[in-house]
Amino acid sequence: MSDSTVDAKLELKQASKDVKESENVAEKYSAMTVSKNSELTMGELSSVLSAVPTHKPVKKQIQFVEDKQEFSKFPTKTGRRSLSRSISQSSTDSYSSAASYTDSSDDETSPRDKTQVNSRGSTDFCVKNIKQAEFGRREIEIAVQDMSALISLRKRAQGEKPLAGAKIVGCTHITAQTAVLIETLVSLGAQCRWTACNIYSTQNEVAAALSERGVPVFAWKGESEDDFWWCIDQCVNTEGWQPNMILDDGGDLTHWVYKKYPNVFKKIRGIVEESVTGVHRLYQLSKAGKLCVPAMNVNDSVTKQKFDNLYCCRESILDGLKRTTDVMFGGKQVVVCGYGEVGKGCCAALKALGSVVCITEIDPICALQGCMDGFRVVKLSEVVRHVDVIITCTGNKNVVTREQLDRMKNGCIVCNMGHSNTEIDVASMRTPELTWERVRSQVDHVIWPDGKRVILLAEGRLLNLSCSTVPTFVLSITATTQALALIELYNAPESRYKQDVYLLPKKMDEYVASLHLATFDAHLTELSDEQAKYLGLNKNGPFKPNYYRYYWSARLEMQFNSSSFPPLA
Repeated sequence: MSDSTVDAKLELKQASKDVKESENVAEKYSAMTVSKNSELTMGELSSVLSAVPTHKPVKKQIQFVEDKQEFSKFPTKTGRRSLSRSISQSSTDSYSSAASYTDSSDDETSPRDKTQVNSRGSTDFCVKNIKQAEFGRREIEIAVQDMSALISLRKRAQGEKPLAGAKIVGCTHITAQTAVLIETLVSLGAQCRWTACNIYSTQNEVAAALSERGVPVFAWKGESEDDFWWCIDQCVNTEGWQPNMILDDGGDLTHWVYKKYPNVFKKIRGIVEESVTGVHRLYQLSKAGKLCVPAMNVNDSVTKQKFDNLYCCRESILDGLKRTTDVMFGGKQVVVCGYGEVGKGCCAALKALGSVVCITEIDPICALQGCMDGFRVVKLSEVVRHVDVIITCTGNKNVVTREQLDRMKNGCIVCNMGHSNTEIDVASMRTPELTWERVRSQVDHVIWPDGKRVILLAEGRLLNLSCSTVPTFVLSITATTQALALIELYNAPESRYKQDVYLLPKKMDEYVASLHLATFDAHLTELSDEQAKYLGLNKNGPFKPNYYRYYWSARLEMQFNSSSFPPLA
């Protein structure tokens, strides 16, 4: 028998003895603490401590197998996915219950290739796994707890059924918070069919829970582009059901109905849009004289801009980055492209953790705001070689180009916080000379021929909803705004809204805000008659004139002053 074998046996025997001694000490200490009338004296404490074995350092180190496992340069789809799952377990499942079901499913069959039936006997849906409905219901119940204002609106209007007869087709992120909105619309009398506006943000279990309750949902996490458009078509093109209202996030649903089903589009009573990208597309239709229905620009309502865009992004940007990369922000050089409300939220969060933040801007007003908030305003091309993180927040296209990607330093993190997936020129990186490695869920290392790696998150799509979660309370504000916009457009007389794009009336913005004040036990001061007369206001609001801006939006300035855009109400 060799000396190493003898040593190993002796060490194993000593370790076993130490474990037994430790267990005896634990039992003795437990007996002392369980007894109600016993107190641990100094003598007993000394006895206990002296009984704890002192472990000597192991002389020989553990030997690892020298044969290294070789991985193919281009693993199979199944192999890559399994590897990704094992690595990302701690960064997703332990934080988000939404990710635990979505990322751990072993069923690789496309939902389009299998027939599923809910407890009502309906097959009018397409989700990852209808059996996840119970878990999704619990997620929705958790969200309800922090969406009290939306629930309050539901209870106030439930008896009146203001959406009775409304057939709403929706294309938004399908999360627990959105589910609360959808079920609110149903309780107010609407019939709904729903699909996802993002191929990565769908919570599969929530989609299953909605389908189980009778809302036809066509969405699952990880859809292909073809799946994405197929799901939209399944929501619109169904026998015996024709939508008369659209709730959109990004404009894809509106674009699809306009292009493929023009007769259906003409009969739509109203469109509610909540993203910069979608609103821009609506203004393009309006400018061309092709918008034949009224539309509500929820994105530029005060409650959306100031709360969802600013506060939501301020809290969720760090969450998304940490879950995917485990990055430490102190001292990191960060560039935020765009200093609108989303950019402001991102910058505030990063600066608070010690990052050195610069911004890029095209608007001198937003740039001046950035300067006065303590940020350098730079051109991306001037600093791209040195920065550690680049975040796009513009809603534009090709904000980060291939030429800039080529010049980035090794290990640079690139991600997008705007709705559109066109801000980073991802398509230019899908070329033979670059190697893509999926290292975690939603995390790709794009490797250049010289070995340089750029870390791309969510393939350039929306970071926070693809890689983490967002604050439920903030989404309650946006969801309440959307619900009120749908009610307003559906019930308004024909003469009130023309074939144009409108902002949400200020009175409604104030109402949404007032519904959420109870959460903070906030008490508003009431104007006296004399004060109201002095200010020229109604005591019940609105409290600011139409030209008052709670925020400054460069795009709104362009809308108000440029003849290239239609006037807003």
